[in-house]
Amino acid sequence: MADTEGTKDTKDYFLDVPARHDGFYLKGAHQLDWGMRNRLARIFRPASGRTVMLAIDHGYFLGPTSGLERIDQTILPLLQYADALMCTRGILRSTIPASFGNGVVMRSSGGPSTLKELSNERIAVDIDDAVRMNVSAMAVQVFIGSEFETQTVHNMTQLVDMGLRYGIPTLGVTAVGKNLTRDARYLGLATRICAELGAQVVKTYYCAEGFETVTAGCPVPIVMAGGTKLPELDALTMAYNAVNQGAAGVDMGRNIFQSDAPAAMIQAVGKVVHELLKPKQAYDCFLTLKNEQAKAGK
Repeated sequence: MADTEGTKDTKDYFLDVPARHDGFYLKGAHQLDWGMRNRLARIFRPASGRTVMLAIDHGYFLGPTSGLERIDQTILPLLQYADALMCTRGILRSTIPASFGNGVVMRSSGGPSTLKELSNERIAVDIDDAVRMNVSAMAVQVFIGSEFETQTVHNMTQLVDMGLRYGIPTLGVTAVGKNLTRDARYLGLATRICAELGAQVVKTYYCAEGFETVTAGCPVPIVMAGGTKLPELDALTMAYNAVNQGAAGVDMGRNIFQSDAPAAMIQAVGKVVHELLKPKQAYDCFLTLKNEQAKAGK
């Protein structure tokens, strides 16, 4: 019990100052609960409102992937440069240090491998385990236009409902099937469906024409998927174009961990995303960091 003796009279009520009612810096998040906004703030930097998310969840359907054979050796040195990490609960428990203090987006759907129909996914994580792991968001794949479209949409809505009960955001990941086109019309459809049905954040691919209409038509933040490995300058250019056209950051995997200099690349991506550094300048930064790291390694 607090000591009641010697207390001072209250006086600092600031009667001439209206009470502060700060909004929230992320699109569509101003009416979310405090806990959910706090988790989103672990993923998206308050200063820029954007994120550099490092995606390393490929093994959930691909198995060992080039650059991810030994996550303890290739990925742990990169964590200091990532605003958030997207991974499976198996890797989180077995490999990622509990001292990692930034956002964790946990892959929460799965089922088929590349040997089967990929859209036939189910929810693969119980909400209680997401709470135990103290994750910042749960990621679920949504296959609009595929054989199991309705099933994957229901996977997402179930996660949204569970996440709302515990204050954990859901990241809807739009997946593009073999016969679907990555154009603004399709991406706009897929991202809007995810947002309309409750996803607090949506991850989707970049398209060269009309991407600004995709981000404008989605009422929650869109994070750009990195996709297949590109030359470093091309990847930096894609990231720059995406954030300049409304993306709230990037979720890159192969374009970082399959680079010749992953630590230099993730730092260059950060310069683009948070400082809006032009692609050529960011590429020069990449080369400088790459050379410095090579000299330090000798």
